[in-house]
Amino acid sequence: MTTSRKPRLVVLTDIGGDPDDQQSLIRLLTYANEFTIEGIIPELWSGNEHARRGIDAESQMQLVREIISAYGEVQANLARHAAGYPDAGYLNSCLKRGMVNVPTSLEGDPGPAEKVIGEGKDTEGSDWIIAVVDREDPRPVNVAVWGGPADLAQALWRVRRDRSQAELERFLAKIRVHTIGDQDATGPWIRRHFPALFYILNMSRSGKKLSSCYRGMYLGGDETLTSAEWVKENIAQEHGPLGRLYPLQTWTAPNPHGCLKEGDTPSWFYFLENGLNVPGRPDWGGWGGRFTKNGSFFQDALDTEAGETSHRATVFRWRAAFQNDFAARMDWCVKPATVANHPPLAALVGAPPTRAPHFIAAHPGETLTLDASASTDPDGDSLCFSWWMYQEAGTYTGPVELHEADTPVCRLPVPEDAGGHQLHIILEVQDDGEPPLTTYRRVVVEISA
Repeated sequence: MTTSRKPRLVVLTDIGGDPDDQQSLIRLLTYANEFTIEGIIPELWSGNEHARRGIDAESQMQLVREIISAYGEVQANLARHAAGYPDAGYLNSCLKRGMVNVPTSLEGDPGPAEKVIGEGKDTEGSDWIIAVVDREDPRPVNVAVWGGPADLAQALWRVRRDRSQAELERFLAKIRVHTIGDQDATGPWIRRHFPALFYILNMSRSGKKLSSCYRGMYLGGDETLTSAEWVKENIAQEHGPLGRLYPLQTWTAPNPHGCLKEGDTPSWFYFLENGLNVPGRPDWGGWGGRFTKNGSFFQDALDTEAGETSHRATVFRWRAAFQNDFAARMDWCVKPATVANHPPLAALVGAPPTRAPHFIAAHPGETLTLDASASTDPDGDSLCFSWWMYQEAGTYTGPVELHEADTPVCRLPVPEDAGGHQLHIILEVQDDGEPPLTTYRRVVVEISA
């Protein structure tokens, strides 16, 4: 049984269509030390989404291998900055052939899911998902879906077909899914047949794609951070072979001067343990968005940021931090450790040194002292602090005044009428390196009734 604490990750991708999947995979590989990546499964669509670029099943696999090969050229340098980067050979061993000729919603009518699910429809990818979930490992298997979940659907069909109800329930309990939209008919099929499955549908409740949480990756907020100029300077130019593969154009232009889309990145951002994200609580929010219950699954919630109340705001509110973080990791591809910047450590006095949320019990009218003076920076950079209440993540809707919120030690007077409620206080610690990097701790204040 493994003793690793890293999140387990399986990626289903329709890479080879819109180049934004290539963008997302390149970013993911710079974070490969933060995950136990256990599967990369390309799925090939039957319509013109892949045909327009001349992509067939083998060329799709080769596209992934090319990106992994470029990662292999910089892996040694990445490892000088942080431990845990796997070698390219291991990542290639996780690459499995997924379904081909999957009908997609982009063709107008995705057709019934039964066209691709059922007896005789098993693939290397669906078999691999079952094998990964069956491993003796207490950690959940996080499935990030960048296209459609056809191979996951087939894996679930197979387990339901071959195992007892109790065994199926144990299998489902080990999986968490975050899917970007419903890009084929298998997503609705999964939700209909397996309502107990932890499932996030990252798609606007209005049905308007441009309003969805994942669009906050590049729409809304400060869109200069997704511009071609930003990408060329920080990613594509003078950042080694991985950066040179980063596409400078996608099929959906984010703004008149933009090129970064990465609409699928929020699916794995959601599982990234950075002191802010709590994957078991979609309603608490983080880099991958915020989601609340819609029947048996979770779907886009609303946040307010920069004067905009939207689903997109749940993602774009973090854009400055996650773009700087990506830029720093691309520096790690080519720069020595003594030159590049590394994130600070946000630490709370009296709390365990983990990235998990810190819970505090309080009474109405009590004044709490929150102390982050133990925070440090590996490069010796100066630190600045920001404490703020993430109102949408908590249950108290009234005003909360934080004193000395821009210092390491903050005072929080608990409102007298907040009994029985929960407050979410976010600590952001930012260094003054280049680029400036931000880390987090979440304090959850549970107030007695």
